[in-house]
Amino acid sequence: MRIALDAMGGDFAPEAIVKGAVIAAQEVDPDTTILLIGKEDVVKGLLQEYGYTGNSITVINASQVIEMGEHPTKALTQKPDSSIAVGYGLLKMQKADAFCSAGNTGAMLVGAMFSVKAVEGILRPSIAGFVPKLSGGFGVILDVGANADCKPEVLEQFGELGSIYAKYMLDIENPKVGLMNLGEEEGKGTMLTQAAYQRLKANPSINFIGNIEGRDLFNDKADVIVCDGYTGNIILKLAESLYDILNDKGIHDPFFDKFNYEAEGGSPILGINGNALIAHGVSSPRAVCNMVLQAQKMASSKISERFQKKFSA
Repeated sequence: MRIALDAMGGDFAPEAIVKGAVIAAQEVDPDTTILLIGKEDVVKGLLQEYGYTGNSITVINASQVIEMGEHPTKALTQKPDSSIAVGYGLLKMQKADAFCSAGNTGAMLVGAMFSVKAVEGILRPSIAGFVPKLSGGFGVILDVGANADCKPEVLEQFGELGSIYAKYMLDIENPKVGLMNLGEEEGKGTMLTQAAYQRLKANPSINFIGNIEGRDLFNDKADVIVCDGYTGNIILKLAESLYDILNDKGIHDPFFDKFNYEAEGGSPILGINGNALIAHGVSSPRAVCNMVLQAQKMASSKISERFQKKFSA
């Protein structure tokens, strides 16, 4: 298995990314190779500085870097040899089984849409986030930022995407799907959520349990939480801020520790022809390592192929 990793993306790149790759090289399966993409002399110099002498990391040269503040589409067009463009090129040519980056989020999304492209039948690929459950484990929430405005049929597909992900990545056999709303009753919500409710309710391929409220986020009412990207991003950032506040006050608890972005390392883009993950720009080496491990599991679980089988049919 080959996991491509953007060495130049992120606020603390390339140092934090290369350190993360070195940690991940000790934790991935023996048959997994990490393809570290970036300026070859810089990356190799850091590997030498960190004392890496193994054979689980291969350096792939990319002479250009897309900076965090650059316009995504322009940057990808003007920088074809950037680490993000090269990473997606490897994924498209099936020379990598997954691609991970803590770089420019917009460029990662644009690259996904114009390089490996959406799975046939998918209206809008989604970024998924993870929700810790009080009873243990995680649920999945989507979308968390890729699609601020959605149509009812898009939210319905999020329920399908999330169900597949929850089953094969979170090991939940028959995941319960809930629609985030301002009340539990069927008639509650905006025109969007009311219409989406009816579509989700009529879909035989998902286990739809109805509307859920914000207070249900961390209980077992739903394993898959469906919402538009505007709502999901607010929920995600609020949850992350809770961890930061508690950490600053010296309050530590195993449940709230799961709110730390490092726990999963990255957010997968679901519904594209390949496995791609986006990490926080401030990702630490541990977060990078966990993103690589998640990418390895996505590839071995054949998540992308399962989406293709479901929606192409």
